[in-house]
Amino acid sequence: MLPAILGTKIGMTRIPDERGCVEAVTVIKAGPCVVLQVKDEPRDGYRAIQVGFGDRKPHRSTLPMIGHAAKAGTGPKQWLREFRLEGEADFEPGTVLTVASFQEAEVNWVDVSGVTKGRGFAGAMRRHGFGGQPASHGTERKHRSPGGIGSSAPRGRGRCVKKGKRMAGHMGHDNVTVKSQRLVKVDVENGLLLVRGGVPGPNGGLVVVRKAKTKA
Repeated sequence: MLPAILGTKIGMTRIPDERGCVEAVTVIKAGPCVVLQVKDEPRDGYRAIQVGFGDRKPHRSTLPMIGHAAKAGTGPKQWLREFRLEGEADFEPGTVLTVASFQEAEVNWVDVSGVTKGRGFAGAMRRHGFGGQPASHGTERKHRSPGGIGSSAPRGRGRCVKKGKRMAGHMGHDNVTVKSQRLVKVDVENGLLLVRGGVPGPNGGLVVVRKAKTKA
């Protein structure tokens, strides 16, 4: 079983299940991925594989990356990720990874990682779900402000802002992993994975799909 596979999020759709009920799924175009490098314990101190996904035009890449991919018998890739190996696994540079391994291993639950959509600078109400100030009775042009930010201080520290205080700031564009999502269908012919529910990131964004750690 390969540790993980790279893919791009296509979008969401609905499909009927065995009972005829409609459920929402996210369609992921996963693979084919190529093993570019294999790291072992004696030489590198740990066991892992470096995987490349998505073809990239040579004139948009660099000569070191072109030569690195050429050792595996392929062209430069758009995305590269490294995955640790647990136990004995036989991988060689140039090995092609597809969604067929998920079907062969009978994987029913997966963890999906991706970068969420960036929302820019957001206030405390949108970023953290604050209720805001009263809408009347003396509140003037401060309805969406967070309120006091330095209260409830211990003696000797004063009204300083504590570390981790929920305030306005950059929202989104974070690495998020959605755990234990049910793998509804594996389309080997088209290289698609249908995962129940939502997946982080925009359509066309890179996602990493791996076997769930908390569910068999």
